[in-house]
Amino acid sequence: MINDQPTVINDQPRVVAVSRDGDHRFSKPQTLELLLLAGLGVHGDAHAGANVQHRSHVAADPTQPNLRQVHLLHAELFAELETQGFDVQPGQLGENITTANLDLLALPCGTQLRIGPEAVVEVTGLRNPCAQINAFQPRLLNAVLGRDDNGEVVRKAGIMGIVVTGGRVIPGDGIMVCLPAEPHHALERV
Repeated sequence: MINDQPTVINDQPRVVAVSRDGDHRFSKPQTLELLLLAGLGVHGDAHAGANVQHRSHVAADPTQPNLRQVHLLHAELFAELETQGFDVQPGQLGENITTANLDLLALPCGTQLRIGPEAVVEVTGLRNPCAQINAFQPRLLNAVLGRDDNGEVVRKAGIMGIVVTGGRVIPGDGIMVCLPAEPHHALERV
């Protein structure tokens, strides 16, 4: 008998959870699926739009392009935070897509992530966590910010991207990485 089930490779980059919220709240509830809309972001999410939707960015200049349409966060951060006494679950840090087996923070700017069978998200930069994170759990900001050997700030709270090609995204979807042409540019906060 032939097995028609696809082979799942445990260390393949994949989607662990998806989350969205139509209101501007810190955490986003998990959902069964997301619909990504090209040039806009996550359907039904408060941060969707061609122009910036993040409140502090809107206050500075509401006409700037929205480089923060989708927030992706690596699930491995949760295990790291747990060793420091924090309990964080998917969606609670405001991310739309929680990933596994993919070093998001090491990706260069312009990397395209094919998520599931259709959706493509282009990486635009690092999420810059703010003090609101301490209202969620005290001292959490210090746990997601650090310094490297050169004294440079290291942001661990995920990456941001724009939707190049729309499509549905569900937990379990695979993620394919397409690096941009060299030279590669390290991610900066957006």
